[in-house]
Amino acid sequence: MTKEERRIMLEQKLLEMKAYEKDLYSKGVKYIAGIDEVGRGPLAGPVVAAAVILPEEFDVIGINDSKKLSEKKRDELFDVIKEKALAYSFGVVDNEVIDEINILEATKKAMKEAVMRLGIEPDHLLIDAVKLADVDIPQTSIIKGDEKSISVAAASILAKVTRDRMMVEYSEEYPHYAFEKNKGYGTKAHYEGIEKAGICPIHRKTFLKKIL
Repeated sequence: MTKEERRIMLEQKLLEMKAYEKDLYSKGVKYIAGIDEVGRGPLAGPVVAAAVILPEEFDVIGINDSKKLSEKKRDELFDVIKEKALAYSFGVVDNEVIDEINILEATKKAMKEAVMRLGIEPDHLLIDAVKLADVDIPQTSIIKGDEKSISVAAASILAKVTRDRMMVEYSEEYPHYAFEKNKGYGTKAHYEGIEKAGICPIHRKTFLKKIL
């Protein structure tokens, strides 16, 4: 694929990913917040949610589900999204709360926190696959929202980069588990670390029942 063909493809993708937003703008909605989380599956660390309100004219190409982007690309887009966003915020729920209330409820709690911390009150929420029953703002839950909505995809990038950086910091405090590489997911090196050193304060005990 030539550079020009790739640019055309990415511009087309951007148009497709703005469809939900375009529909809401056409109905008079002004502030649309995209919400996504990262960290449901790991054995350690927090679940992190991000909420972001992009301007209507947002036109940055290359934004997609954060899992489909390289770390370098995510880092680049992280800075661009923060610079161009009208508002963005985060919700972080740690492993102890995850163990207490379960991962789905912890995910919703992180998302709600992110919404409540936005500097601008959103008129509508676009959320990846979840409904926030106790948040009194009109909302649309989108399955695979991080692939279908520019706002949700932008939130997924903010959440992933933030959580990944947190796990790299944790790896310095708890060096046995290769958190800097696996970000808390259950890799071979991670399980070997648990075998040698036991669990550490950021492990999710409910995710490790078989071992414990």
